[in-house]
Amino acid sequence: MTPAALLLTEVVLGFGIGLVLGLLGGGGSILTVPALVYVVGLSPRAAVSASLVIVGLNGITGALFQRTHGTLNWHVALLFGGVGMAASYLAAGVSKQFSPTVLMIAFAILMLLIGSLMIWRKHNDKPQRQRASLTIIILSGIGVGLLTGFLGVGGGFLIVPALVLLVGLPMKQAVGTSLIVIAMNSLAGFLGHLSDFSVDVALLAIFILAGIVGTYLGTKLARRADPRALRQLFAVFVIGLGAFLLVDNVSKLLA
Repeated sequence: MTPAALLLTEVVLGFGIGLVLGLLGGGGSILTVPALVYVVGLSPRAAVSASLVIVGLNGITGALFQRTHGTLNWHVALLFGGVGMAASYLAAGVSKQFSPTVLMIAFAILMLLIGSLMIWRKHNDKPQRQRASLTIIILSGIGVGLLTGFLGVGGGFLIVPALVLLVGLPMKQAVGTSLIVIAMNSLAGFLGHLSDFSVDVALLAIFILAGIVGTYLGTKLARRADPRALRQLFAVFVIGLGAFLLVDNVSKLLA
């Protein structure tokens, strides 16, 4: 691939990741690691570290865009994200004990599970009558934080369903609130990986700048698009990509 073609590919990937993040309040992170590994050519560990930076900054940007629409619940975001940050930092150290192939297999299995849940579970745009207990919010935040640090995902594809189904937020508020949690978890996960961070700054800048544009457009489109249709389409894509990663890495493990 020529330098110009590689640059264009990186811009398109960064834009797409930001667009999905802005539209759905998550999901961009689950695309970032495979894109960095299979397209850009980073090692899985380097891709995890870079993913946390890219997704975290896109999350902050998306939260700023959403703030003007009144779709942020700061109380839930800070509680959910606060406990998640501690879990994410600890999990980042644990991930270093596993081989890159094992990490990618775990990532693929997670993609298949989440894609299936996005298809089969029904999401309600109305808040539940009863808000979840403090214990449920804390446990949910810890669970998402562990996945963030271990696999380098912002966790938005888990946060949004958790905020709707467990916490009881309406869908639009869950999307905005999740962006704050994503930024918090990504920061903690990145700090846990900081000791072995060795990613090209120029590469990060391309993904981040393109992602900011995509996130901005995604937050605008989210107010007009049908979230159910978008969720179903994205879920099919996640399942397909997860299946490819699983087959590819299991074959490497057995070779």
